Amino acid sequence: MKPNLSITKVTIACFITLSAFNFTAKAQELITLQKAIDLTLERNLTIKQAQFSEAISEETLKQSKYNLLPNLTAGPQGSFNFGRNIDPSTNQFTNQRIFALSGNLSTQVTLFQGGQLRNQIIENKLLLGADRTYTAKIKNDLVLNVVTQYLQILTNQDLLKAAQQQIDIAKIALDRAQKNFDVGNQTQADLSQAKAQQSTADLNFTSAQNQLELSILTLKQYMEMSPAANITFEKPDISKFKDIPTAYEPETVLKTALAVNPDVGLAEARQKAAEQDIKVAKGNYFPSVVLFGQVGTNYSDARRLAGTPFPTGRFDTLGFVQNTTNAIVTPNYSVPLLHYPIGRQLSDNFNQSVGISLQIPIFNRFTARTAVRKAKITNENAIVSAQLAKNNLSKIIYQAVWDVQASNKKYQSTLQTFNANKDAFNVVQQRYNVGLVNSLDYNTSLTNLNKSQFDLIQAQYEVVFRAKVIDYYLGNPITL
Repeated sequence: MKPNLSITKVTIACFITLSAFNFTAKAQELITLQKAIDLTLERNLTIKQAQFSEAISEETLKQSKYNLLPNLTAGPQGSFNFGRNIDPSTNQFTNQRIFALSGNLSTQVTLFQGGQLRNQIIENKLLLGADRTYTAKIKNDLVLNVVTQYLQILTNQDLLKAAQQQIDIAKIALDRAQKNFDVGNQTQADLSQAKAQQSTADLNFTSAQNQLELSILTLKQYMEMSPAANITFEKPDISKFKDIPTAYEPETVLKTALAVNPDVGLAEARQKAAEQDIKVAKGNYFPSVVLFGQVGTNYSDARRLAGTPFPTGRFDTLGFVQNTTNAIVTPNYSVPLLHYPIGRQLSDNFNQSVGISLQIPIFNRFTARTAVRKAKITNENAIVSAQLAKNNLSKIIYQAVWDVQASNKKYQSTLQTFNANKDAFNVVQQRYNVGLVNSLDYNTSLTNLNKSQFDLIQAQYEVVFRAKVIDYYLGNPITL
């Protein structure tokens, strides 16, 4: 039985269509504002660099705590000695090859060093806190950048949509002008103006599309996402943005921002660390007390032990009997030299020592004084930096409050302008359709409407952005 080719073709076509649909669905990833923030905080390389610096500071703090512990050092050594040299086990000169082993185990702990060890721990804690604050600052700045860019994308999407609407209106106007020109109701100048309006609309669309793609690329860079990734964006309900609070008191906002802003916190943390560094530097004025101890031993294969004497069978003459030739003899004994066992030799040569070392700085070419002076200067600079951070924040807060109030007034003004231009265009369009208005007046009215529409879109999102900036400095979560 032969298969039904038509059914097979339909099945294959359906399968291809479904596959293409599934691929498109998978390829396009919906990015909400919260997801964009989460991906940025998870992937952004600038945050990772700040976290690496924080991890290094944490290890530095651990090491400063470990410096309170005693150290332990082992020093084993082995050597072959040739010619005339000193036997290390007997301290006697010898003229033979010697294989020698020695070793020691030493330890020391600092009892007092002008408080430097303790002060260094405190300073490293402050520096770690500063690095953590810096990481928080990077995250907060990126969150604000992501929100800004997300709003810019929404703005550009609306501008692109408005530009497309301009193209549609311009096409209708051009078609009508062409028909009127063909029947002699309009001149070549009217037709040319309609074509120019069409070209302007196309140019506006291209520019809007360019700006949209650029803003999307910037957001992808924040999220460390491939530029080729196909993503879409969730557009919030614009009606929610009509009652955005814009009446803020600068001093109230500033008071809250000073307590939560990471820039100020970072400057203050660094100033405290610089102040603690003065105490660390002053420790160089004081003497150091170190407790130390050591154990050691050595071995030499040249060292020998005296063995048990044994008779050689010979006799040694001690003298003669008085007034006779009779010799007085004694048996001759030989004392063998035996190998000194390594274990016994190491045990016999085992030695120990313990003591206290005191180092008193008398004159160190003014290095201690210079270190203290530099630490004080660094601290003064840090105090100025902290005050600058507060002054800059104050300026930014006042500017942000004024900007949100000005953007709200700008939005109300552009809304009135848009409504007025919209009403005017509707009247002009009706009169143009019946031939009571020429193409120049029509195109001028359309241009005014298009510009006011663009201005309204930008003003509306600007109010949202300025309000979110205030939320950022108040420490409020930024959401749409």
